[in-house]
Amino acid sequence: MQPEGVTPGTAKLKAMNSLKTEPATSASTRTIIVAVAADIILILAFAAIGRDAHHREEPVLGVLLTAWPFLAGAAAGWLVARAWRTPLSVLRAGVPVWFGSLIGGMVLRALTAQTVVLPFIIVATLALAVFLVGYRLLLAGAARLRRR
Repeated sequence: MQPEGVTPGTAKLKAMNSLKTEPATSASTRTIIVAVAADIILILAFAAIGRDAHHREEPVLGVLLTAWPFLAGAAAGWLVARAWRTPLSVLRAGVPVWFGSLIGGMVLRALTAQTVVLPFIIVATLALAVFLVGYRLLLAGAARLRRR
């Protein structure tokens, strides 16, 4: 005997839906905004730290000029991965946003005649990984500890 309102077809459909690998609901708007803001702030911090280390002039405009290719690449990473679905996920959002910011940033820098040399690529790879994947790893670890 089946519960009222449940037919064999709907029961089977519910069972199939529970097997999906994607989450049933997407993240809240607030979570998405916070993750996007964190990514932007961290990419701006990366650019500011780099500019400060090289004593460049025009601090605000210079940071924006340094950061824009990486911000554009991160936006591409968000779109390709559809990171708004799970914006705090290390694998579904963090890694794609990191790769997008790094690869997109380097390509755009090269296309706009900005410096793209091996030492900078290495530093950018490590710094952006620590920033964009790192905070998501910390949040995932904190969530795991809270569940215990």
